[in-house]
Formats: sequence, structure tokens, C-alpha cells
Amino acid sequence: MAKPRGYCAGVDRAVVTVEKALELYGAPVYVRKEIVHNRHVVDTLAAKGAVFVEENEEVPHGSVVVFSAHGVAPEVHDQAAERGLKAIDATCPLVTKVHKEARRYAEEDYDILLIGHEGHEEVVGTSGEAPEHIQLVDGPDGVDGVQIRDPEKVVWLSQTTLSVDETMETVDRLKKRLPMLQSPPSDDICYATQNRQQVVKDIAAECDVMLVVGSKNSSNSVRLVEVAVQHGARSGHLIDFAHEIQEDWLDGASTVGLSSGASVPDNLVQDVLAHLAQRGFTSVEEFEPVTEKITFQLPRELVTDLRAAGRA
Repeated sequence: MAKPRGYCAGVDRAVVTVEKALELYGAPVYVRKEIVHNRHVVDTLAAKGAVFVEENEEVPHGSVVVFSAHGVAPEVHDQAAERGLKAIDATCPLVTKVHKEARRYAEEDYDILLIGHEGHEEVVGTSGEAPEHIQLVDGPDGVDGVQIRDPEKVVWLSQTTLSVDETMETVDRLKKRLPMLQSPPSDDICYATQNRQQVVKDIAAECDVMLVVGSKNSSNSVRLVEVAVQHGARSGHLIDFAHEIQEDWLDGASTVGLSSGASVPDNLVQDVLAHLAQRGFTSVEEFEPVTEKITFQLPRELVTDLRAAGRA
């Protein structure tokens, strides 16, 4: 078992934000997009009274809306204000850091090369901070299409949930074209993504099969499967639930690796452990090269109201 695995600080903050909002304001509390990319989490919150919508226009005037951990463009905040919505921003602080970097470099008139996956909500939100300055570079193959104005005023930023190795490959290719390319002041790929990828790298070669618990629209979960196979696992599979494990995946396997994406509650991992134990995999070794202690405060808007209600 890989550790760290599962919930990162940003996901925990976002999920607790919706739970506290439901307790404080009562149902329904509207959530723009999936609060995090995990089917089980979304279904669980929906059962408690959260209503998931795609856009602010679907939220009744004057209602409470929570913005997801992936972040939103400034125009989304403006739309919420126009509709008189009480907006609670659950954007992960590490995504907010990238947003601030984008605004700062745009104000200095840099071209910004944003490394990320086209259409991902985080990329859409970051791009919205400075659309006239940002170009998306979707992996190493996207480098050739880059067009810039001044080769001495260009910087790269990245989506926080990417493969570290693929991102650096993209950066290396960019630097061959643009030797003056600047890097962000600190890593954009979040600590949790890096930690989960590193521990999977460490154990992959020992695993006949690597199982990663996570949803298909979870970028960091998908990357974990890719990293496992690239670093020696015979095969890798992404599953939401234990019952999705196919019996032939385990044929001939003596060692199974197990991890989970940063938006996955640990009870789903424990279900997989129980499933594997029934099939003879009863010896469990947990590999933990690094301990995570990072926590984030709840959104300011929510904390203010919790304090006013005597619940903070």
C-alpha cells in the first residue's frame, strides 16, 4: 500500500466546506461543477442536500453556491454577484497560488505558457485570469504550436495535478525552443500530487498489478496509473470501487500495489483491501517514505458566518 494516498489538504478542505455549509445554511447548497473529481464523494454530498450544477445560471437568485476545489475564472465570481448569490470559494489554495502567478505575469506583459490538459476545470479557471496572455501547452506534443511575442518575456506555469515527469519533459522541449523561458517561483504541481507519484514510483517495480482507486475524470488518479506502468508495474488499473476489479487482472499475480488519488476517501481503499483479502492477498505492507502534515483553513466567507453563528 502506498502512503501518502487519498485525500490531500485541498480536497479535505473542499469537502468539509460543503458539509459545513449544509449544516449552517441548510439544504440545498448549490455546488458549481463537481466539488472534487470523485463519484463517491459527489454522490455522498448530493445525498446530504448538495445540488451540483454546471453554471451559476442554474442556481436560484440569492442562494448559496460553492465553487469547486479546481478554481474558477474571475467572470464566474462576477456572474455570482450579478445573481445575488452567496458565493463560497473552495478553490484549493495551491491552485489559487497559480492564479496569482498568472495575474502577476500578465500585469508584467509576459506570454504565459500554461502546461495542462485542455478542458480540465483547473485549466479553464487559470486561463480565465489572463486569457490574452495565456497559451495552453497540452503535453510535449503541444510545444511546436507555441507562438510568443518576445522570447525574453515568457514564463511557464502548470496545472497542479500533472505527471511530474511529463511536465518536465514538456518544459525541456520548451526550453530548447525558448532558452530564456522562465519558471514559476515555486513548483506549481502540488505537494500531494508529487508525493503520491513518488511513492508509486518507489513500489511499482515490485508489483505485478497496480490498482489505483479514483475516478476517470480525476487527472491525478489517471497519472498514478501511468506512472506505475512507466516505472515497472506489469499492469495498472483505475477503479472507483472494489467490485470493478476484474478477476483476470489478478491471475498469476503475487504482489498487488494499491494507491488512491487525492480526492478519494480511505474507506474506498479499505473496501479494496477486503476484496483482495478474500482472494488470498492477506499480507499487507504499507510503504510511507514521507508524512504529510499540511492543512488549510476553510474559506474566509464560510468561517465568518460560522463565527457569527457561534459554530467556529
